[in-house]
Amino acid sequence: MHTHYSHFRSVFAAAAFSFSWLQVSTAWSQESARQDVADESPSPLIIESITIVSSRNAADRIAGSADFLSAADLEEFDYGDINRILRRLPGVNIQDEDGFGLRPNIGLRATGLDRSSKITLMEDGVLIAPAPYAAPSAYYFPHAARISAVEVVKGPSAIKYGPFTTGGAINLFSTPVPETTGGQIDALFGSDSFTQIHARGGNRVAVSDALEIGVSGEALKWNSDGFKVLDGGGNTGFDINDYVGKVELVSHHVEGVKQSLQIKAQYSNEISNETYLGLTDKDFAATPFRRYRGSQRDQMDADHRGYQVTYRASFTEGPSVTVVAYRNEFERDWFKLAKVADPAAGKVSLSKLLEQPTAFPGAFDTIIGKQGFISADNALAVKHNSRSYVSEGIQAAVVTPFNISGISHKVTGSFRYHEDRMNRFQWVDSFRMDNGTMVQTSAGIPGTDSNRIDSAKAWSGYVNDEIAMGRWTLTPGVRIESIDFQRLDYGKTDPERTGNSLKTKRNSVTAVMPGIGIAYRISDPTLVFAGVHRGFTPPGAGSAAEEETSVNYEAGVRYLESGLYAEGIGFFTNYQNLIGTCTNSSGGGCLIGDQFDAGKVDTYGLEATLGLDLASATESQWSVPLDITYTFTRARFQSGFKSGFGPWGSVVKGDSLPYIPRHQTTISLGVVDAHWSLRASLNYVSKTRSQAGQGPIAVSETVDSRAVVDLAGEIALTENAALVVRAENVFDTVYSVSRRPAGLRPGLPFLAKFGIKLRL
Repeated sequence: MHTHYSHFRSVFAAAAFSFSWLQVSTAWSQESARQDVADESPSPLIIESITIVSSRNAADRIAGSADFLSAADLEEFDYGDINRILRRLPGVNIQDEDGFGLRPNIGLRATGLDRSSKITLMEDGVLIAPAPYAAPSAYYFPHAARISAVEVVKGPSAIKYGPFTTGGAINLFSTPVPETTGGQIDALFGSDSFTQIHARGGNRVAVSDALEIGVSGEALKWNSDGFKVLDGGGNTGFDINDYVGKVELVSHHVEGVKQSLQIKAQYSNEISNETYLGLTDKDFAATPFRRYRGSQRDQMDADHRGYQVTYRASFTEGPSVTVVAYRNEFERDWFKLAKVADPAAGKVSLSKLLEQPTAFPGAFDTIIGKQGFISADNALAVKHNSRSYVSEGIQAAVVTPFNISGISHKVTGSFRYHEDRMNRFQWVDSFRMDNGTMVQTSAGIPGTDSNRIDSAKAWSGYVNDEIAMGRWTLTPGVRIESIDFQRLDYGKTDPERTGNSLKTKRNSVTAVMPGIGIAYRISDPTLVFAGVHRGFTPPGAGSAAEEETSVNYEAGVRYLESGLYAEGIGFFTNYQNLIGTCTNSSGGGCLIGDQFDAGKVDTYGLEATLGLDLASATESQWSVPLDITYTFTRARFQSGFKSGFGPWGSVVKGDSLPYIPRHQTTISLGVVDAHWSLRASLNYVSKTRSQAGQGPIAVSETVDSRAVVDLAGEIALTENAALVVRAENVFDTVYSVSRRPAGLRPGLPFLAKFGIKLRL
């Protein structure tokens, strides 16, 4: 059993809080987690104009697929890993990478997973990927430990957000400004020097009968020494700090109108000793948590700053208006091994080296770096993957309810102007391996490896109408995206950017995305629905590829009454053209940033959810919540072709897309009392292929199936304090999660965590 017990400490943590519309309750009680399936409170963060659903109750009226995890849901296991959080929801595809969810790879309904670049990612309704149009790969992702609610939207409702509408959208919500004075501290400590401390608090006061002022602040400290073991020793973990502050003014000055102005600022920094260098099959079988010496210099250094100003006016009888101005800045330098020199073959990529270690014995000896071995100078090329990003814009939305001839309408219209850019300014330092230690032998000149700026300007708009006619609900809508891209490539010989060898590429795209959902209420608890919409993914800056387009269908049934929630949805996506983008994280083997057309692809599947309280029909003082989600997915190419994109390669019609498991299920079962709770979660993912293909999966292309169990226990010590115990992968199951970008990577082994929640 893999158990690094560096230390277990006594801990103090804050009480979990439940929340309702623009109101936070600071009274802590284990009873707050004992909500019936049909009695979830809506989030205070929900602003109708920027969200689809605020609870399982609210989902019942949606003519399409929408899921919501509340604060109480997230508190059950206190995950800091967004991957573990999202596995509770159907239709979500995840490729793990580092075991902690630092840089998640998420897809929805078999969209591409690489760096979550094929879905719309938001925080508080604002696009949050570093450059969501020009370079959407999400090397920054909001830290899940500070997130208070999660919304996932698929189907026709997804066109509300954009620009990525094929799979859908994920909207993460930050902690709201509380209604009264209060504070919480959640602290967990565990194996491998794991620390997760989340402190937040605030207050709202009435300055006068017409004005309220609210303030809040929170801080997250999240770190670990890492569970991988670097040959020769060294830290393989991470250290993250995240801070958020809010000031909110609420005015009741004008009768019949409630107005608010909120200013939000966020800052986070990260140092993580992460690498793209995995293991050969042989070494993974022997020591799956090993790391080669060739990765000892690999480290991500990143900073993120976010600013958001939100104005909202809500009329007692009439529309609500929301206007948001935002700016996000992200800087990173991921210093990591890129290539290794082989005496016979020259420079070798990491993916090729790990696939064929015996073909490049000199290069493999170099990354192993045994004592007594000295490589040639400059044998290891370590790249400064230095990039900076800016994303900014303004968006407005209006929600207008009205009735005509007994027919209820709720019209939502929105508009967004957005600009973003990615500045790549990279270079390579070289090292030799000298008795197990990497010694620098030459320093590169900044800007001599990749030296370009990708940018985008986008106008988008959306309008839909939720029409209710007796038992029928009809929701037609349309989205328009108009995007201008530009790439300024200064080349490798002009680090001063004088423009002597400047190459400029421009491309533009305009897309219209209609969609419609229809629902019929068979009975009070039973709703059937269906929908169709046009999916769209824009090409990248300077890309010669066509935009990704699809037609997406879904149909389902939903049942909701006290103590029971059940839903089943079938979906079918017909891609007219699927795009693949070459990235380092996909395995390289192509020019980074290049895009590839795959033509027609069909995906289909089934999503099922069941939630109930097994004790609801008894007079037990306990509740016994059971939640089950299941996803079946198939994704196949409809034509054959040869591609320079590594995960595809030479494709034959009928080949399955890589990294899309056929079966996924999560089963959660708990016993909850007024003063204590115990919960268990089982997640199963069937094996997947790392390369497009069909038939039995070759051993060299297999990513393991796995069944992983997590546990969470909690007991109230006082009205304001509770002791918590958390354990992830309690049976210490060893499994692989990926073969890209270079070699096999392990999933998180057993991780034990202890803490106390405190209300201040």
